[in-house]
Amino acid sequence: MVAIIKRYRAFLLLVLLNVVIILFGYEQGFIAFEAATLNLKEMLLVLPPIFVLMGLLDVWVKRETAIAWMGDKSGFKGMLFAFLLGSAAAGPLYAAFPITYTMAKKGVSITNILIFLGAWSTLKIPLLLFEFSNLGIRFTLIRLVFNIIAIALLSWLVKGLMTEHDQQAFYEAIEKNDAFVS
Repeated sequence: MVAIIKRYRAFLLLVLLNVVIILFGYEQGFIAFEAATLNLKEMLLVLPPIFVLMGLLDVWVKRETAIAWMGDKSGFKGMLFAFLLGSAAAGPLYAAFPITYTMAKKGVSITNILIFLGAWSTLKIPLLLFEFSNLGIRFTLIRLVFNIIAIALLSWLVKGLMTEHDQQAFYEAIEKNDAFVS
């Protein structure tokens, strides 16, 4: 029981906080409760297909293929593929994390995982189309170029700041399936 409470302490703390808000400010508490309920419903609709996709990736994509396409020695090809995968993705950002977990299990480089997350969060194709139609081609292209440069540089920077021990610990945690345990 103590292990369950410890593992879900953040969730339980938020529930307790919501109860306190309801007790002291019914209207604000009810609004917060409705927002939390909507978020939970969205997650329950989004996460099952993501977990199915994770399972399919795990079975269909061989580790050697993932390493060849997006591993440490994939170079520009791996970065481009990470940008394209992230840009073509659909759904909220939290849905990307289980996919990156599977990518890490397959041996995808940390740089390409970070590029994938950056592209998922800022370079989605529907977002680019919306910007193009509402803000113009110039704004869209400037933002696109700056985001690509920033994502690539920050990904290299993070990987460069990680020691060999940090990188090894990351992949070992993934292999032990401890990545989601706090």
